[in-house]
Amino acid sequence: MAPGEGMTERSYLGASRLGFHRVAYTQWGDAHNRRVVVCVHGLTRNGRDFDALARDLAEDHRVLCPDVVGRGRSDWLTDPSLYDIPQYLSDMTVLIARSGAEQVDWVGTSMGGLIGFVLASMPGSPMVLNDVGPFVSKSALASILTYLGKAPRFADMERAVSYFREIHAQFGPLTDAQWRHIAETSVRRTDDGSFVVRYDPGIAFPFQALASADVDLWKVWDAVTCPVLVLRGATSALLSADTAAGMKARHPDCRVVEYADCGHAPSLMRPEHIREVRDFLSLAG
Repeated sequence: MAPGEGMTERSYLGASRLGFHRVAYTQWGDAHNRRVVVCVHGLTRNGRDFDALARDLAEDHRVLCPDVVGRGRSDWLTDPSLYDIPQYLSDMTVLIARSGAEQVDWVGTSMGGLIGFVLASMPGSPMVLNDVGPFVSKSALASILTYLGKAPRFADMERAVSYFREIHAQFGPLTDAQWRHIAETSVRRTDDGSFVVRYDPGIAFPFQALASADVDLWKVWDAVTCPVLVLRGATSALLSADTAAGMKARHPDCRVVEYADCGHAPSLMRPEHIREVRDFLSLAG
C-alpha cells in the first residue's frame, strides 16, 4: 500500500549504549499543528496499523505513528537485550521532542500502551490504552511466545494474509481489504520474491525473561493522573476484566470500553473504535 493522502514517511536517530539507530515513523496532518497525537503499536506490529485512525484524527491533529526500533522500517539493534521498555521510552521521548509539542496525546496498543502509561506516570496528557493494563499474567505472556521470535517466510501475499488472519484473529471482524492492509504493511519482499515479516526475531530475547513472571505495574499506574480511556477486547487474556475494573477503581478519570467481538487487541480500524478514540481526545484534550 502506498503512503496515503496527507501522510509522509519520516525518520530520526535514537541512541542506545551501542550507538545510533534509525527510528521510522509516519506523520499525518498539518506539520505545523501543535496538537499532536502519538500512536504506538503492539509487540510485533508497526505504525501502519494506525492508518485508518490517523487519517480520521488528522483533520484536527498532527498524528505521529512510529515503528518501534526492531519493527517496520526502523533499524534492528545489534544487541537484542536492548529491546526493552527503557530503550523504547528513550526513543519515544526523542520523537516527542522532535515534534516540538509541549504535550502530546497518546494512543497505545498493548506494548505501546505500556510505554505510554510509564511516560504518563509523570504529568502528561490524555491517553488511550488499547487492551493493556498494569497487570499481565505470565500465562498471557506465554501465549505470545507461541509466535514471537519466529521468522515465517511466505511464497506470496495471499499466504501472508492467511497467516496474519490466523495469528491476529482476536483483532475482531475486519474486511478482506483491512486484512490485506495488515499483511502488506507487516512484510517485506526478499530478493527471491518471497515475503518475510518486518520485525527482528531478536525482540523475543528479552521478552522470554519477562514472560517468566507476572508483570505488576500497579505502583506506576497509581502515579498516572491524566484522563485515560481503556479499550478492552472481551475475550482478552492480556487485559483481564478484573484488571480493567481495578484500573477504573484506582483512577478518578479512567473510562473502560469493552468490545464483545474482540480479544487482544481491538484493531482500531473499525468506525466504532475510531469514533471512541476521537471523541475521547476531543473531550479530554
